[in-house]
Amino acid sequence: QVQLVESGGGLVQAGDSLRLSCATSGRTLSTLSVAWFRQAPGKEREFTAATAWTVGIQQYVSLYKTSLKGRITISRDNNKSPVSLQLDSLKPEDTAVYYCAARSTSRDDDVSQPAQYDYWGQGTQVTVSS
Repeated sequence: QVQLVESGGGLVQAGDSLRLSCATSGRTLSTLSVAWFRQAPGKEREFTAATAWTVGIQQYVSLYKTSLKGRITISRDNNKSPVSLQLDSLKPEDTAVYYCAARSTSRDDDVSQPAQYDYWGQGTQVTVSS
């Protein structure tokens, strides 16, 4: 059974940075594609970034929500846990619970859809004050 544990959230000011971590266990990280989602109060869970195995080119690819490009970076260091999400130039609208999600690398469908992931962490709260 795959387990995911997020950490690194907190209360910061606008313009600050945070580095979130997703520790994985129960399965070798090299067999998992991993993504970060976030959910603000009253809103749907939304995709932010993924490090996904792409069957067609046989390698991991980093993918980002278009509106967040330039402010976030997902890292997968030599397939060793944890998978990190660097958040820079934070804005109040980035306030949300951030979730780590994972699925088998054998899957090659849309990385941005929550329903495509089999494993989820409990989330870590990020609050950005203005």
